[in-house]
Amino acid sequence: MQPKVEPFLDKDTETWSYVAYDQDGGHAAVIDPVLDYDPKSGRTRTEGAQRLVDFVRSRKLTVDWILETHAHADHLSAAPFVRNEVGGRLAIGEKIREVQAVFQKIFNLKDSLAIDGSQFDRLFAAGETFGIGKLECEVMYSPGHTPADMAWRIGDCVFVGDTIFMPDVGTARCDFPGGNAATLYQSIQKLLSLPPETRLFMCHDYPPEGRDYQHMTTVAEQKRSNIHVRDGISEAEFVAMRTKRDATLAMPRLILPSIQVNIRAGELPPPEDNGVSYLKLPVNQF
Repeated sequence: MQPKVEPFLDKDTETWSYVAYDQDGGHAAVIDPVLDYDPKSGRTRTEGAQRLVDFVRSRKLTVDWILETHAHADHLSAAPFVRNEVGGRLAIGEKIREVQAVFQKIFNLKDSLAIDGSQFDRLFAAGETFGIGKLECEVMYSPGHTPADMAWRIGDCVFVGDTIFMPDVGTARCDFPGGNAATLYQSIQKLLSLPPETRLFMCHDYPPEGRDYQHMTTVAEQKRSNIHVRDGISEAEFVAMRTKRDATLAMPRLILPSIQVNIRAGELPPPEDNGVSYLKLPVNQF
């Protein structure tokens, strides 16, 4: 059985979230939900995530899973809000522990952040399988952008996270802590070894001028025309390109608040004695 997929675009962060489900009245997974965040005021909102919740309710779906492809550096996760509204178990790859350990040191969170992944309901290992109602799902380990990236294969669909983008955009950066261009190349080759008709669902799209946002492509299209990793581009060529390009990129606009929240499974830091949560701003660390 192949999933039905409903995409949702957060234009502020150019992030795609999804509801993948087996049938109306059936079972679903929510993938990479986004929490609205205003960095000028520090205020959060849930309008974007509410669209996913409303869709789930309109189709009378039971949410089995809320799946994160990785600890995102460009948006705050709305997973806790979605779980509170429609249920589901929150899952991520088991390598999240490595990312937590890195950023526990960077943000000096030793007294407030466990680095065992216990903030999530389930940590998946590469190759594990699970179900969403009638749908069969496989966990694909896809590091390179970060050490903990996962792709979720559901039927003939793969939700690729930050590995590969639309063919005219290319691939994800590899200069975050624990990132590695050669590793990303190898992860992408695993994705591109899937059947050519396999549908690949993007986590982001950064469309060139004149093109509207798109959320889905195929293995065949990527192999034919991806500007960074199409057929014929070697690992050495990719690593040289990616290394040179990453050196020119600015840090994502929301990396500092996003990472602090997302390594906590989307929860804000514990409130202080005045009842307010605070995000840290490490100086001269990036």
